[in-house]
Amino acid sequence: MSRSKWKGPYVNSTLWQQLGLKNKEFNTFSRNSCIVPQFVNFNIKVHNGKSFINLLITKDMIGHKLGEFVPTRKKFSFKKKKK
Repeated sequence: MSRSKWKGPYVNSTLWQQLGLKNKEFNTFSRNSCIVPQFVNFNIKVHNGKSFINLLITKDMIGHKLGEFVPTRKKFSFKKKKK
């Protein structure tokens, strides 16, 4: 279920503080924060549960959540058997 329109998009308060410092690169644990136009051209390192993944924000990402672009699980493939 989406957030109410009158509330606006959810952005963690620490992200707003980092944006005010004009750092072009910072870390965050907030995967549920929405990407707003002020984040464009910023490098945000998002935590995937194990490490921080570097994410460059573009105009196409506006309106999505930070966690959508950082997978939390490894890709699985079967190992080939040697004969």
